[in-house]
Amino acid sequence: MRTSRILLVALAVAFAALASSDGGAQSAPDTATTPTADNAVLLTIFLKHDQSRPLSELNAQLERQGFYKAFPPAGIEVVSWYVVMGIGQVVTLRLPASRLREVNRIFETTAWGAYRTEFYPTYDYKAVGLANHEKAVQ
Repeated sequence: MRTSRILLVALAVAFAALASSDGGAQSAPDTATTPTADNAVLLTIFLKHDQSRPLSELNAQLERQGFYKAFPPAGIEVVSWYVVMGIGQVVTLRLPASRLREVNRIFETTAWGAYRTEFYPTYDYKAVGLANHEKAVQ
């Protein structure tokens, strides 16, 4: 389980690096860049709240750290954002792969302490999966 998670994170980092056109140099994200079929990734984020602290305390910490001012960043599509009882929140974003680092930094600087985070980068497979199904049933 741990090995597959490490592999998934390594693949996401490699994909983001390949998708970047700046040769790896750190630069300000291009907020005009929008997700397209050839550059979009979905990112599911688990925000596991610290259950040893009351919600009011967690929310105050998020406010002090500027979480809701920074997240979601402009130009990033929020596909879903749910509260999952007993876990915290689960957010799914659609974004250009080149902005993955930007989203990660927002969580590192504004959410840690109130949440433990898990990230699952994916891609849209729906059209391929449905086409495979259609082909199989004919």
